[in-house]
Amino acid sequence: MESIILKIILALFLPGMIVILLTRITYNHYVALLLSIALIAASVYAGYTSPPLIFVADALSLTAGFWFATQMVQRGINKD
Repeated sequence: MESIILKIILALFLPGMIVILLTRITYNHYVALLLSIALIAASVYAGYTSPPLIFVADALSLTAGFWFATQMVQRGINKD
């Protein structure tokens, strides 16, 4: 039971943080989102995500991370 709770907590934070990190590396939030989705798809294919609730948590985290990365890119554009 603790393992599932830990997976859900990590699914709520890690994908969004990965989107933000990849946005900082690639300077493009769309590319960062696609790379993050590819990483999650690879983990699903490998069998690391078992309950469907983790998919929902991943999607929420990706959405929040993409929103934050978009705001971060817009602040960078407006600064110039």
